[in-house]
Amino acid sequence: MPKIILGFTGLIACGKGTATQYLKEKYGAETFRFSTMLRDVLDRLYLAHTRENMSGISTGLRNIFGQDLMAKVMSQDVENSQAELIVVDGIRRMDDIKYLRALPNFKLVAIVADMKIRYERLLTRGENSDDQNKTWEEFQADHQLETELTILDTMKAADIAINNDGSLENLQKQLDELVK
Repeated sequence: MPKIILGFTGLIACGKGTATQYLKEKYGAETFRFSTMLRDVLDRLYLAHTRENMSGISTGLRNIFGQDLMAKVMSQDVENSQAELIVVDGIRRMDDIKYLRALPNFKLVAIVADMKIRYERLLTRGENSDDQNKTWEEFQADHQLETELTILDTMKAADIAINNDGSLENLQKQLDELVK
């Protein structure tokens, strides 16, 4: 059976991680996140996992080694996987899908959610060390970081869009339909 490769894109706290975790738990998907390689570097440097630090590391690495550096790494990880269902979480720019699009059965999925809903979810999830105490103004400012500015254009290139303004069950239902 050929691999099914789903790439998730979307704005901060839209539900990419929740969707990824659901597909991992229900369908045994192997998952990859662009942020994992950034978190690995931050850990090695003993730096906090803040959105600002991750953005800075991403920009610096891409400026030195090429805008498609992380895309090459991710594409190789996906190619090396033996899983039938693979999810790539955190696609932010068109360069991120440059090599993934060349793989058979790759679909780019945009997860869309209202900004106020995303902000509330951000406060409760605590994925980054600076998330739980973030103000509305800081959340809005995060959308102006270099790593966030290209997401809307990437979302426009999606093959499929999922609306995540509703309940967890509604998101899961849409994901089940997508896998089928």
